Amino acid sequence: MQALRTSSRSSFRYQAWKRLRRNKGAMAGLILILGAILLSIVAYWVAPDHSPNANRMVLEISGQKPGFRIPMLAIKKEQPVPQAGFFQRLLNGQESPVTLVPMRSWRFEGNDIVIEKYVDEENTVPERYNLGLVWYGRQPEQAFEPAVLQQQISRERIVTKTFWLGTDRFGRDILSRLIVGIRVSLGVGCIAVVISLTIGIFLGAIAGYFRGRTDEVIMWFINVVWSVPTLLLVFAITLALGKGFWQVFIAVGLTMWVGVARIIRGQIMSLREMEFIEATRALGYGHLRTIVRHMLPNIMGPVMVVAAGNFATAIVVEAGLSFLGVGVQPPQSSWGLMIKENYNFIITHNPLLALAPGIAIMFMVLAFNLLGNGLRDAMDVRG
Repeated sequence: MQALRTSSRSSFRYQAWKRLRRNKGAMAGLILILGAILLSIVAYWVAPDHSPNANRMVLEISGQKPGFRIPMLAIKKEQPVPQAGFFQRLLNGQESPVTLVPMRSWRFEGNDIVIEKYVDEENTVPERYNLGLVWYGRQPEQAFEPAVLQQQISRERIVTKTFWLGTDRFGRDILSRLIVGIRVSLGVGCIAVVISLTIGIFLGAIAGYFRGRTDEVIMWFINVVWSVPTLLLVFAITLALGKGFWQVFIAVGLTMWVGVARIIRGQIMSLREMEFIEATRALGYGHLRTIVRHMLPNIMGPVMVVAAGNFATAIVVEAGLSFLGVGVQPPQSSWGLMIKENYNFIITHNPLLALAPGIAIMFMVLAFNLLGNGLRDAMDVRG
């Protein structure tokens, strides 16, 4: 009997996967989601700005348009920067050991390098830096050979940076912050879905299985929470827990379980009257075993569809909270926070600074909605 049940489930999963593969929209959404997950894992390796939170500021080049390209002088910092290990850099990035100075032109004069420092599109400011200060980060105790340092500086400390999506009002690379911001969006979606599914499945299963007074009490609580506007409830929870990275994850998750509970309750109530559930009671199985081993596996299809929808909703809610200033706090990179910091540029010369994170949110939400619709169709046994 167990082997037959296992074979039946495997066959259903295979058929569902075949139907899902035929859905081009769902597969496109799945590929985009998998690509975003992979990109979030290696974010600090592929982002042009490897500093923590992609937060390297160069105020002289703030608000530049996509494709902006400029040579920079990399001056070694006086205090040595500790080298991050592989996993530490993978998680948090690597602080830059140099300070970047944008410039238009440069020339060497003896022990100094004289640069025309970039101020804006029209102005330059001449500045003089000692070669030892540029290369060592300090004046060396012993005399150095200017010709040798000139060659080394020309080869390694004069770099050309290209900002493919431009820079924000603090002179930070938009592309780097967009890549690092994927972690926040996927993280808040994942944790919010886990929290909402845990609470929703627990309360919905209990209400649908036991019915009666238990169902009435749980449904009363669900209706009370349901009547409170989602954004207002998120505000209340966020203010109670405080502003921050983890607080917004929990706040979003605690507001999304209601819809899950209602769906699970209906599914459990319909399964409760089926013959195989009656057989479990006749065999003397406990309530917990009946719910966990015989009922929940049969409603995983609707659960997966709800999870995909909640994932998309969580991304939008987090972006809204960050835009309003109660979500992820600076200098962390969040798509909603990027819109907040750059939305003034929409009506000026560089609207893409705010549109880029908005487009990223749109594509990510669309991907989860397409995948959710595809899962719904694939899990439909009538199809």
